[in-house]
Amino acid sequence: MFDALITYRVQLLTGAGLTILVAVASLMLATGIGLLGAMAKLYGPRVTKIALGAYTTVMRGIPDLVVILLIYFGGTVTLSKLRGSYFEVEPFTAGVVALGIISGAYMTEVFRGAIQAVPKGQIEAARALGLRPFPLFTLVILPQAWRIALPGFGNQWLILLKHTSLISVVGLEELMRKSVIVAGATQQPFTIYSATAVSYLVMTILSMQALKRFERRLERSYQR
Repeated sequence: MFDALITYRVQLLTGAGLTILVAVASLMLATGIGLLGAMAKLYGPRVTKIALGAYTTVMRGIPDLVVILLIYFGGTVTLSKLRGSYFEVEPFTAGVVALGIISGAYMTEVFRGAIQAVPKGQIEAARALGLRPFPLFTLVILPQAWRIALPGFGNQWLILLKHTSLISVVGLEELMRKSVIVAGATQQPFTIYSATAVSYLVMTILSMQALKRFERRLERSYQR
C-alpha cells in the first residue's frame, strides 16, 4: 500500500517544497499590497480610496480559480500582443501574482483595521514630539498595528497555503499536481491523496504552532 509513497517520495517532497515556495512568495506580495492598500485607504485621496474599495470588493467576490486562470491566460495573450510573438506566462509567476493579488485584498482590510485600532493618544504624543509621517508610521503605528493584525495575518497565511493547490490547473508541479501525476502512474489515488492531505495538514499545524509562538513573543514584548 505504501510502496507508491516510498517510490515517489522524492517527487512528492519536491512538490511540497514548491508549494511552500509559492505560498511564501505570494505572502510577501500580499503583505506589500496590504500595507500599501491600507495606508492609501486611510490617508490617500478620495479617488484612491474608491479604487481600492473596488479592488477589495472584486477580489473578494471572484473565485480564486477564476483569477488564476485570468492572469495565466490573460497575461499570455496580453504579453504576446505586446511582443508581437507568442509569450507564455510561467505557471509559477501566474500563481504567485494571482494569489498575492487575491490575498492582498484581504490583507488590506486586516491592516486597515489594525492601524485604526492603534490608540489615538500614541499618535498624538508622537506628533507632539515632532516625528514626521514616515518615522511616525514605522516606529509608532506599525509595531502596534502588527501585533493587532497578527491573528488575521496568520489566518490569511493558512488560507494561502491551502489555496496553492489551485495553481495545479495551470500546470505548476507543486504538491497537488505531483499527487495527481503520481496517483495516475500508480493507480492508487486513495493512498496518494491521503498522503497529500496529511502533508497539507502537517504544514498547517506547524504554521499554527509557529504563529502562536510568535504571537506570545509579541505579547511579552508589548507587556514589557
